[in-house]
Amino acid sequence: MKNDLKWKLIVIFAITVAAIYIVLSKPVKLGLDLQGGMSIILEVDVEHVIKTQYKQLAQDIKKKLKENHIDVLSVKVDQDKILISLLDPTHIDKAYKIIKDSFPQVDIDTSDGMIKVSFSQWELNRIKKLTVQQAVETIRNRIDEFGKLNANVSKLGERRILVEIPGVVDPERAKAIIGRTAQLELLEVVDSAFSKEELLKRYPEIPPGTRIIEGVPEKINGQTVKEWFLVKDTPIVTGSELKDARASVDSRGKPAVNFELTDEGAEKFGEATAKMIGKRIAIVLDNKVVSAPVVRSRISKSGQITGDFTPEEAADLAVVLRAGALPAPVKILEERVIGPTLGKDSIEKTLKAGIFALILVGLFMIWRYAISGFISVIALLFNGLLLWAAMVFLDVTLTLPGIAGIILNIGMAVDANVIIFERIKEELKRGRTLRVALEEGFKRAWDAILDAQITTLIAAFVLFQFGTGPLKGFAATLSIGTVTSIFTALFVTKVFLDIVLGGKKSLKYAF
Repeated sequence: MKNDLKWKLIVIFAITVAAIYIVLSKPVKLGLDLQGGMSIILEVDVEHVIKTQYKQLAQDIKKKLKENHIDVLSVKVDQDKILISLLDPTHIDKAYKIIKDSFPQVDIDTSDGMIKVSFSQWELNRIKKLTVQQAVETIRNRIDEFGKLNANVSKLGERRILVEIPGVVDPERAKAIIGRTAQLELLEVVDSAFSKEELLKRYPEIPPGTRIIEGVPEKINGQTVKEWFLVKDTPIVTGSELKDARASVDSRGKPAVNFELTDEGAEKFGEATAKMIGKRIAIVLDNKVVSAPVVRSRISKSGQITGDFTPEEAADLAVVLRAGALPAPVKILEERVIGPTLGKDSIEKTLKAGIFALILVGLFMIWRYAISGFISVIALLFNGLLLWAAMVFLDVTLTLPGIAGIILNIGMAVDANVIIFERIKEELKRGRTLRVALEEGFKRAWDAILDAQITTLIAAFVLFQFGTGPLKGFAATLSIGTVTSIFTALFVTKVFLDIVLGGKKSLKYAF
């Protein structure tokens, strides 16, 4: 046996051992259609984000005009535009130029003596698209933190998101984590009372730059009470400046969440709390005060969120804070819990179909190509082992369409062998010896096989890039199977043919 053939056999043996080890080390992940789980369709409230962006834009415009010594009489956000009145109407042209130069993403109208500012259509489309993309990424991060690494989170239309979580144990907990906005704010408390009416009596007109926020109910001396807070509207820091969050316990041994701020957030928080000693600071989550401790000393890097949490609620809150706040509220439009019985039936039927297809293809190859056909069946089994190991190693989730892709791959792998064997037979008809025909057949088949497999890979890439969960499963198995079939057809089959037939000038039942 030639030295190069020995090395090729060693490579095949090493790959076989590695593939068997990978397959036996852990099971392949099953998708929603095979394992069961839950499917949720969410709708993102993009109008909420646009409204928030208009409020921020109004503040920025007012600040910019003030910097340029233009006095503003009033700035009002009216649905899809900002209405600006100037103290001196003769400055309207100057204000127009300042706004146009500083905020190129807006359209401006000054026809009736008032400045009307609105986002351009291009900017509105950008905000909507970015909001949904950020929501998809945030939800995906939350699910990864939750431990469901094989979930599918994808955009569905313009503002909807499809979430599929195979094997989820607690649907209600999963929904709470996925749909929670988790907008964290740390606000300075101006005043508080145990009813909203009492606060309104003290402040018939809410002071500018403040707002009233409801607190979460808590038990005091066996009674459930709820506190209301008058807080400054501008946050000291927000969840965007959060570095980490972990479940812990407070000084009373109750579940809590410890958080750590970024360097920038810590600097801002430290400066603010140094001036707030003796005052209360409200920790606001999704526009509700979960706790309002008194600042005893300067706080910079870290803090603690306390409340009436269970250990599970504290852990889930830490998860959503680490993953980040959703850019907008989301609404659950549809939810389905799929039982594993469907998956079991599907697996049994598709496995039977795959085995049946493999047997039929094997019998045909042996009948049509004799010894070479038997070798192709061995290579086909090797290809199946390699494909399965690659799926486990790459953490690919197996779906029902994915199994269809594996069965399709059987035909594709055999198709490559058919091309090779027909080229070899053509060479034999020309009077070449078996050894020469083998070499020439593989050389002539190379271009045809490669072209066919590349076009398949391109189609699989498009399906994976733009398809949803099940289609991605099909594309994943198809692309992995295409690569493994090229390897088995052009390398493994060639090595086995060289061993069995390479040393002979002719053989009656070779093809």
